[in-house]
Amino acid sequence: MSNPNSVVTDLLQVFPQWRTQIYFKSSLTALSHAMEDQVLANTEEALIIASFQKERFYRQEAHRYRRIGKISPHVYVLAAPETDFSNATDVYEKIAFDADDALTNEWHLVVIAQNYTNCLICREKTHLPKTEAAEMSMDNSRRFEGIWTFDRDITMEGASLLLRRIAQYRPELESKVDEALARYCSREKKLFTGKTVQPTDGQINSPIINPDPFVQRLITYLQSGQYKLIKANRFLSNKEKKERLLNSVTDAIRRSLNPEEILQVAVDKLGEGLGVCRCLIYRCQETDQTAEINHEFLSQGIKSIKGQTWPLKQNPLFKEVLNLRESISIDDVTLDPRTQGKTPVLKKLITSCSIISWLIVPILYQGRLLGVMELHHCQEQPINWKPEDIALVNAIATQVAVALIQAESYTNLEDLNEQLEALDRTRSNLVAITGHELRTPLSTIQICLESLANEPDMPEELKQIMLNTALQDAERMRKLVQDFLTLSQLESGRVEWNPEPLSLEECVELSISHIRSRQDQSSIPDIENLVPQQIPLVQVDGEWLVEVLSKLLDNACKFTNGDGYIRISVKEKDPANLEVTISDNGRGIEPDRLDQVFDRFYQEEGALRRSAGGTGLGLAICRQIVNNWGGQIWAESSGKNQGSNFHFTIPIFDAINFPVKTTQNKKLRLKERY
Repeated sequence: MSNPNSVVTDLLQVFPQWRTQIYFKSSLTALSHAMEDQVLANTEEALIIASFQKERFYRQEAHRYRRIGKISPHVYVLAAPETDFSNATDVYEKIAFDADDALTNEWHLVVIAQNYTNCLICREKTHLPKTEAAEMSMDNSRRFEGIWTFDRDITMEGASLLLRRIAQYRPELESKVDEALARYCSREKKLFTGKTVQPTDGQINSPIINPDPFVQRLITYLQSGQYKLIKANRFLSNKEKKERLLNSVTDAIRRSLNPEEILQVAVDKLGEGLGVCRCLIYRCQETDQTAEINHEFLSQGIKSIKGQTWPLKQNPLFKEVLNLRESISIDDVTLDPRTQGKTPVLKKLITSCSIISWLIVPILYQGRLLGVMELHHCQEQPINWKPEDIALVNAIATQVAVALIQAESYTNLEDLNEQLEALDRTRSNLVAITGHELRTPLSTIQICLESLANEPDMPEELKQIMLNTALQDAERMRKLVQDFLTLSQLESGRVEWNPEPLSLEECVELSISHIRSRQDQSSIPDIENLVPQQIPLVQVDGEWLVEVLSKLLDNACKFTNGDGYIRISVKEKDPANLEVTISDNGRGIEPDRLDQVFDRFYQEEGALRRSAGGTGLGLAICRQIVNNWGGQIWAESSGKNQGSNFHFTIPIFDAINFPVKTTQNKKLRLKERY
C-alpha cells in the first residue's frame, strides 16, 4: 500500500519551471499556523489536507484541526502512526500511512477555498536515520525544501496528488475524494470510479484574493532569524570544540612528565583538532643551526618528514619568529612577500614538503625558546588562518612550554636526588675508608713506637723492623690524606693549570722513576716504556700529566704479580690527540664493571676487604685531570685474570696557537718533585 514517490517530485514533474526553496522548521511552523488561522478566520467550507511526518507532530496540532473540522467536511489529516493514530472518520478524516511511505519525510498543507488558495508542499532536505541522535535533532534548525505558493493551478495539482494518496490508503473514501476533486481541483476530473464529473454551480471559479503581505514578511523575518541563529550556534559550537581541544591537550600533557610523550600528545591532538595536513613540534634553542623532526601528525596521503633535519639559522621565517617573539602565519606561500624571492632553504622546504599555507608558533617560557610548532596545509587551495585558530595554537604552545619546564624540573630533581644519594654513599664510604685506612696504620704506628719506647733492650734487627713498619704505614696515611686533598681541589676547581709543550717520553720516564723509588723493586712487575722519542710534543700541565701516569702505573702494579709485565705505549688517535695506553697482564676487571672503576672509593673487593691496599681515589683523580684538558679516559679488560688496558687521550702541541716557551725550568721542577 505504501508509495515510495515523493509528492514534491511528482508536483515538479507537472510544473518543471518551478524551483524549490529552503525553509527552516520554525518558518514552516509559522507558515502553517498562518494558513490554518486564515481558514479559521474565514469560516467557509474549504478543502484542507494536512500531512504530518509522525503522529507526535500531529498531536501538537490536533486541537486546531478539531476546530477546522467543524468548518468543512473536506478536512483530511495524514500521519505515520506511532501509538493510537489510525484510519478513522471523526470530525475530520484520519489517514494512517505506512512508515516506509515517502510521506514520512514530507510536510504538506493544502488549502483551497472559494476566494483563496494556499499550498505548502515540502520534504526534509536531510533525513537522519532513526537513532537517538536523530530524534534529538528534531529542532527548529531542521531544513526542508519545497514550494509555498498561492498559485491555484499548483495548489489544485498538489491537492489532487494527496487525494489520490488518501484513496489508496482508504478505498472507502473514494466517493468523498471524487467529490473533493470535482468541487475543488478542476472543472473536469475523471473519478476513481471511472465517471467524468462536471463542475457544479458552486464550483470555485472566482479570482484569487492576494494574501496578506505580512505573512511573506513574517516568513522572511523568520528565515533570516534562523540563519543568524544557526550562525551563532556554529560559532558557539566551534568555540566549544576549541575549548575542549585546549582542555584535552592540557589534561593529557599534564599527566606525563616525559617530554617526548608530552610533545607527541600535543602534536596529535592539535593536528587532529584543527584538521591540518601536517603538524610538527621540534625542540630547539635560539643558537641552534638545525633541529630534528621527532614529533609529527599527518593527514591521510601527506608525505612524512619525521626524522629529517629542519634548518633554523638559514631559515628567514625562524629568524622572524625569534625577533618578534610571536607566531607568524602565511595564508598562501605563492603570494606572501616573505616567501617571494625565496632563499634556497625556503624554496627547498616549500617544494619538498608541499607547503601551501604555513603557521609557525614559538614555544616560549619566560622569553626562553624551548621549541617550535608548525602547521602546514598541503592541499591544492590555500586556507586563511583564522585569528581564533592562531590564538588556540598559541594557548596550546604556552601549555606545552609549562609542561616541558615541569618535566625538566622533575628530571633535574631526579638528577639532584641521584647526586644526593651518591653523596650519601660517598659519605658512608668516607667513614668506612677513614675508619679502616687511618685507624689501621695508626694502630700499627702506635704499637711500633710503644714497643721501641718500652723495650730498650730490643735487638737492633727487631728495632729496624719496627721503624720500617711505622714508616710504611705513615707513608700510607700520607698518600691517603694527599689523595683526599687532591681530589677535593680538582672537584672544587681551585687548581691552577699551566699547560706547556712537553715531551711525553720524558714524562713517562719521570713517572716510572717515581714508582720505582716508592716501591720494593722485587715486588713490582717489569715496566716497559714503548713511547718513541719522535712523537709530537703534547700541550698540558706537566705536573698533572705525571700525576696521571704515576697513578695509572701504581694501579697496574697493585694488581699485577712481580713476575708480570706493564707496558706503556702511545699512538696518534686523530690529528689533534695522542692516545696513551698502560697495559698489564694482571688480575683484570669484569666487563660489567669497567665504567665503575673511575668512581670514588671503588674497588672490586669492597672498601673493607682490600688485599691490594689503596684508597680507591686514584682513578677518580685521573678522570678529573684528563677531563680538565678535554681528553677521555677509559678501561678495557676481557675479565678476571685477563689483564687490563687503561687508555687516555692528550692534546698534541699546536705551535700556531700556542707560542713556544722554554720548558727547562718546568723539567727541573718535575724532576725535583718526582
